[in-house]
Amino acid sequence: MRETWHSGDMRLTILGSSGSVPAPGNPASGYLVSAGDAPSLLIDMGPGVLAALQEVQDPTDAHVLLSHLHADHCADFPSLMVWRRFHPDAEAKSRNFCFAPSYAPVHLGRLSSDDPDGVDDMSDTFAFSPWQERVPELIDRVTVTPYRVVHPVETYALRVVENSTGRIITYSGDTAYTEALVDAARDADIFLCEATWGDSPQDKAPGMHISAQEAGEIATLAGVGKLIITHIPPWVDPERAVTAAGEYFDGPIIAGRPGMQFDL
Repeated sequence: MRETWHSGDMRLTILGSSGSVPAPGNPASGYLVSAGDAPSLLIDMGPGVLAALQEVQDPTDAHVLLSHLHADHCADFPSLMVWRRFHPDAEAKSRNFCFAPSYAPVHLGRLSSDDPDGVDDMSDTFAFSPWQERVPELIDRVTVTPYRVVHPVETYALRVVENSTGRIITYSGDTAYTEALVDAARDADIFLCEATWGDSPQDKAPGMHISAQEAGEIATLAGVGKLIITHIPPWVDPERAVTAAGEYFDGPIIAGRPGMQFDL
């Protein structure tokens, strides 16, 4: 049962922030945005996220927003489908929205189909809409705008605005450096930014991810209020990443960890 909310509240809960793979005590990517009494926004569903979600709220009381469809961002979606359809006492009472890249119904449908060559139809429990570049989506009390970023698959950074207060959370998704991410993060109160490469991008593969240094640079260019470093693989030191980002951004910086909550 969700607690009583005050008008204008928006809360960010980190369910998982490990990069590329889950880590002990830290699921892969999963973030929950709650605003008022409307269904929450579950942003990405990496391995372990559904279990973390159960500790916070009813898993069926959420719309699902997927930045992209690499396994560390969507692998728990089939498990959520099982919960929504077959839980003996708490199955979904109605459909929720699912926003994701254009090929999600086929990609996710293959993951949850009983037939090895089949595609499970999610339309009984989710109303699917594909992201369209920089086209805002009004979802209850918030507006979410996707920005196409640079990654080997169709991927979006997500700008979430609480409509009554104008408070902003931007989530980078996975991306190499791009001006589109600066646009997505402009004046955000909280910027959830990946830093998969650790403190420096030196000698790293192009067109995939960014480093903590680049996260700090983007935060400064965008004029954000707080930078939360995320998508840190188990082999990267998060405190070194925070220190590296601080060389380029003079605002508050923290390494995101599961269970952290931020009220706006």
